[in-house]
Amino acid sequence: MGKLTLVLGGARSGKSTYAEKLAKQSTGAVVYIATAEPGDNEMVERIAKHKSQRPAEWETLEIPFGVGQGVRESTLQPEVFLLDCVTLLMSNLILQVTENIDQPPEEDVPAAVDAEIDALVDAIHSADAHWIVVSNEVGLGLVPPYPLGRVYRDAIGRANQRLSRVADEVFFLVAGMALPLHELGTHIAD
Repeated sequence: MGKLTLVLGGARSGKSTYAEKLAKQSTGAVVYIATAEPGDNEMVERIAKHKSQRPAEWETLEIPFGVGQGVRESTLQPEVFLLDCVTLLMSNLILQVTENIDQPPEEDVPAAVDAEIDALVDAIHSADAHWIVVSNEVGLGLVPPYPLGRVYRDAIGRANQRLSRVADEVFFLVAGMALPLHELGTHIAD
């Protein structure tokens, strides 16, 4: 059964750097699961920069959504899977089930999120590997003024809560400092 470390934080909090540091502690193979899609020139450049900064021996799986299924279809069996990040995974998923971004289907998104996270958790539990999963904590700011933003915030919050319930460790990154949440809190009901 796999081990799950969930790494949460805001934008530029250091969460990806921390997750990569954890993965580098492994003596075995690491598979980096990238969820970003190169939608514009800036993202193409960001993706290329991130790839160049990772250790050359790490394998990369580019899976914008359907991560659980994608990992199961892969023949890779590393010591560590590093998924970066759930935030982009949720964005990709929402856009997949949304025909009109001005009127996102609020009833379809929770079901899609649950199916995605169920498949991911199943893959985590089925793999004999340490999973390090990165996600943004987006609930600390203002309520988004538009429907798609609110659906997005809710989807990420839902995914983070579900992942934290099954995580062996949860860290919250603030200004590059990792706070171990698993030692501090208890889970609440949805």
